[in-house]
Amino acid sequence: MTISINIEPPRQADVEALLAAGTVFAYSLYPVENTFLLNTDELERPGVTVYVARDAEGAACGMAALVPLDSPGTAELKRLFVHSEVRGRGVAGRLLDRIEADAASRGIRSLALETGTLQDAAMALYRGRGYQQIELFGPYIGEELSVCFAKSL
Repeated sequence: MTISINIEPPRQADVEALLAAGTVFAYSLYPVENTFLLNTDELERPGVTVYVARDAEGAACGMAALVPLDSPGTAELKRLFVHSEVRGRGVAGRLLDRIEADAASRGIRSLALETGTLQDAAMALYRGRGYQQIELFGPYIGEELSVCFAKSL
């Protein structure tokens, strides 16, 4: 599968459709109050970088965002989502590769993330790519449906 991954603005119809699909997916698993999804406005904040995976026809099929954290040299991976039609084809791994390389080139030494306890495929992906489970951090502290991971870059 031919995939291109580029930094793009989140306020595009096909990217917002991916955000909406990711939101529907998250809400199908967890109560709204136990989700921590960034919306388009939050993804447009200074310092946030949105990565979009596009197929050979140019259709947005996956995305993720890199969000700086307060601690120097650290960032958080947010909104990693791959459209159901292309899952299992390496799109999430390609997004991670690009984000990790870009983050490291910007001096980010640690990448953290949160996922949900019901997302076995996501946890397997992160573990398989060298992420280690860590204690809940930031807004996830005390959330029984959250699992956090981190990776040194």
